[in-house]
This record gives sequence, C-alpha cells and structure tokens, in this order.
Amino acid sequence: MKRTLIDYKIVAEKILTSGLKSVGTASIREIKKLVDEIEKATGEKFIRMEMGIPGLPSEKIGVEGQIDALKKGVAAKYPDIQGIHELKAGISQFVKLFMDIEVNPECCLPTVGSMQGSFASFLMLSRLYHHRDTTLFIDPGFPVHKQQHRVLGRKFESFDVYNYRGEKLREKLESYFKTGLIHSVLYSNPNNPSWICFTEDELKIIGELATKYNVIVMEDLAYFGMDFRKDYSKPGVPPYQPTVAHYTNNYILFISSSKVFSYAGERIGMMVISDHLYHTRFEDLLQYYPSSQFGYAMVFGTLYPLSSGTSHSAQYALAAMLKAAINGSFNIVESVRAYGEKAKLMKKLFTDNGFEIVYDTDIDQPIADGFYFTFSYPGMDAEALLNELVYYGISAISLLITGSERLEGIRACTSLIQPEQFGDLEDRLKRFKADH
Repeated sequence: MKRTLIDYKIVAEKILTSGLKSVGTASIREIKKLVDEIEKATGEKFIRMEMGIPGLPSEKIGVEGQIDALKKGVAAKYPDIQGIHELKAGISQFVKLFMDIEVNPECCLPTVGSMQGSFASFLMLSRLYHHRDTTLFIDPGFPVHKQQHRVLGRKFESFDVYNYRGEKLREKLESYFKTGLIHSVLYSNPNNPSWICFTEDELKIIGELATKYNVIVMEDLAYFGMDFRKDYSKPGVPPYQPTVAHYTNNYILFISSSKVFSYAGERIGMMVISDHLYHTRFEDLLQYYPSSQFGYAMVFGTLYPLSSGTSHSAQYALAAMLKAAINGSFNIVESVRAYGEKAKLMKKLFTDNGFEIVYDTDIDQPIADGFYFTFSYPGMDAEALLNELVYYGISAISLLITGSERLEGIRACTSLIQPEQFGDLEDRLKRFKADH
C-alpha cells in the first residue's frame, strides 16, 4: 500500500464509492463533495482550491441594507421582475463610473446570480435567428456554462485563446463568425480559470467583428476590477474596467456580486444589456415570446418563468453596496486585494517545489496575481496530477473541464486559503516533490 500524507486506504475507498471515473475529470461540485467526505472520514483538513468561493466576509453595507429591507417587510412581497428602481439606477450609475459606458436603467436587470443571467441569455440568444444555432466560447472558461448548454440542448464551439492573443485573435474569431452559424460569443475577463486579461486591442477586435457579423458578445465580469496591475477602484476616474462595450453595441454584461462584494450566498447578480440590443426586434422571437423586442422578451418571456424575480431583500443589499461604491465610501478593489497577495505567495510555494505556472503571461507581460492561477508538474498530465494530489490533502480542478488545450494544467483558487495554512501547503508540496 502506498504511503501518502492522507490515509491511502480511506482516500481510495472514498474515490471508489463516489462513482467518479476519475478525480482528474470530475466537476467542481463533484470534487467538493468527495473532499468533504475524505475530510470527514480522516479528520484531516485539505488545502482546498477547487471552488471559487469568496474567502472574505460579506460587505457590511450590504448586510445592513438587506436586514433593513427585511425589517420593512419586503420578504412578504414579490419583487418586480425587472428589478427595484434603486438597484436599476445604481447599476446604471455603477457601469458609468467604473466602466465609462452609458446604459439606461431600464436595461439593467438583477438576476439570481450571474448563473441565471447566462442561462437566460443562452436560452434567448439561440432563438434570435432560425439559421444560427451555435454559441462560441473563447476558452478556457467556466465549465458550468457548457453544462448549461447541454441542459438546454444548445450547440457550442470553443477554442483555447492562449495561442491566439493579439492580432491573431481576429483571424481565429472571424473563421467562426463567417460560417453564419454563430449567434453569440462568451468569455470572462479576467479569465476563469487562467487569469489572463484581454488587452484593449483584443477587446476592440472582438467588438469590431461582433458588429460586422451581428454577433452578440456576452462578457462575464465575475472578477470585476480584480486585475490588480491597475487600479480600477476610483469612481469616474480612469483607468476603467476594460470592456467590449466601448467597441460594439451588441453586448450583454454579467457582473457578479459574489466576488467583488463577497455576497455569493444571496445569489444576486447584474445583467447589463446595451440600449441598442435591448430595443432591437428579432422577428424569430415571436415563435416563443409575446414580443419581438429583445429586452421585453428577456424580462417577461425568459426571466419571469425562470424565477419570477430575484430575491427582494438581496436587491436592496446590492443597491446599498453599489451606492457606497459610487459615492466613494467603499473601495471595491481594496476589499479583495488580498486574493492577489495570496496568489503571489502561493505561486512561489508551487514553483519552489518543482511545479510550473501554465498560463504565465498576458502576451508580453507576466500574468496578474489574482483569484486563480494555473499550475502543472513535469511528467504528469492534469488527470494524473489531480488524482495524485488528493492523497496529499490538496484539492483543485483540472483544466480539462474548462476547454483548455493545456492537458497538463490544474486550476487553483486562492480564496479559501488562509495565511496560517501556507506552512502546511509548503510541507505538502515538499512531500509531493520528494515522492515524485
């Protein structure tokens, strides 16, 4: 029997009874469940890097705003499907001051987390044109977006962008768009899992091609302002959070409250639709919705039957946090800068012990330190590496489930690792290196 840091027999038994074909190809939630079971059976605490869960307290401003709303009785009332006035106005102001874009409050919608926003968008965008049936993912990306497509029975294509940075992106994107089958394209920026960040030139390329081919761009801003190489924290002062919205009117933005406000538990996100797209009519929508207008169909034909609105009290919480960010009393970047600081230290622990950073540059500069980083170990592919790390009390996810072409890569999330665990992480990495 192998000698490992975590009891080999127990780990092997839990993997067997989990029903997983391989830890290395398991989903995020499947790995979480497996590690929960191993921790419970062994009493050993893992270095947990598999889930993108906020590791900081929820913003007090939001908690107080939500409690105040609950005391006023909003829990007894259905919220308007399109969102409360205070929140819609707050979202509109927020994107103006932190992204330098103009969007009417009417086009700013609360959703049950960005996950509902993406699900609703995938459902609608696949119905805009009867002859377009495919979403394009600029990968690597969040695995659940593809799972949503499978649940909906929708087609998608994808490519790993790492080898198509800069001007190379234009030819690659256009090769998909000119087929006439692509109705929309999705990417995250900063990127989950690689933490690459698109340059202004790349966003311009995406925007120009979206306009040329009438493709809708979905921009996932789950990690808003978290490229810590620049300071995006000052309202109304450049630099602004980069966005494709500066280069096309065909966009939908998903802005999460889970990371920047540490408000993941209340499932409240923002969907920002350009004024142009919101009011555009697509005749093929009439097969499914009472109106051909995109915004009306989104609100009353898609979001309504999905959840009949977003948590009433959570909308007041988010409105309060946005108000504080807008007036400058709450710094949206300072509150999460700890993730970048931890990433820098954690990456050094890995590289000092023989591991390598997989996605290591943004074209011509080192990758930022942030919420995620990616690593590999010489001579092992991702599946084998992740299968082995579990026996050393380290959990993460394989890049194999993210659309990455880097078959050796693992994604690590920094959020849940506390400074007092760094010594334990170092010891486990040293043991792993000694055994391999």
